[in-house]
Amino acid sequence: MINIKKSILGFLAASAALSAAFILPSPSHAAAATASVQSAAKLQTGLIQASVRLRDKPSLSSQVLGYLKRGEQVTILAQSTPYYYKVKTSSGKVGYISASSQYIKESAGSAGSSKPSQNEPAPKPSQNASTAIEKVIQTGMKYLGTPYEFGSDRNTTTTFDCSDFIRQIFKEGAGLVLPADSRKQGTWIQDNSTPVYDVSGLKRGDILFFMSYKGSSSAAYQGINKSKERITHVALYLGDGKLLHTYSQKAGGVVVTDFTNSWKYRFLYGGSALK
Repeated sequence: MINIKKSILGFLAASAALSAAFILPSPSHAAAATASVQSAAKLQTGLIQASVRLRDKPSLSSQVLGYLKRGEQVTILAQSTPYYYKVKTSSGKVGYISASSQYIKESAGSAGSSKPSQNEPAPKPSQNASTAIEKVIQTGMKYLGTPYEFGSDRNTTTTFDCSDFIRQIFKEGAGLVLPADSRKQGTWIQDNSTPVYDVSGLKRGDILFFMSYKGSSSAAYQGINKSKERITHVALYLGDGKLLHTYSQKAGGVVVTDFTNSWKYRFLYGGSALK
């Protein structure tokens, strides 16, 4: 009888141990499972809305690794600051891009919800861009009066033509090296920013592009298809109807002028170089 009781008790103990083995994971397995769930919850897919720089750090002064084009999908790894996402591209490259909804949108059905709610204020990368553009403007203002020279040497600051001046102040003020001529700068803005064709939509710090002068009256520009016109001049918009640029020796080299009707008639488009 005693042996029977011992057998029953042994069987029950073995059953309990076996059940526990199936029900309760080991501490290491439990931790791994939790980490896996948390990692999956943090990852989400983003769809690029407009061309944006991929940087090696979450900063405007960081190195540009490349550009992501509209329609590309990325994996959002984290939101490193209110202004930048850490992402992984389809090719496996990891870097940082602007978190603004202008440039990236969470794809439908992606896991997690680390992205700010649509009802929350949008991220404000413009605060960093604003600081950078003010440095660009300050740099430009220090060159007031620098003589104009068509085809000026890009390796000196003793003279400027229009595109050399714009290139220099962005290089000094924001660490951004733009193409060397105005037409390539215009193409760069189209490829890497959102072009603005209406003067009323321009903002301080935008780079503006102009066609050739054909006269001072609006009639001289009627019937012109501006989309087919070549860029012949570039300037920086200061806001409040002012331009910072250089276009002739007679005008005094680098100057601030009014964004008058003759300039507005020649205006093709503009856009921001900083995001």
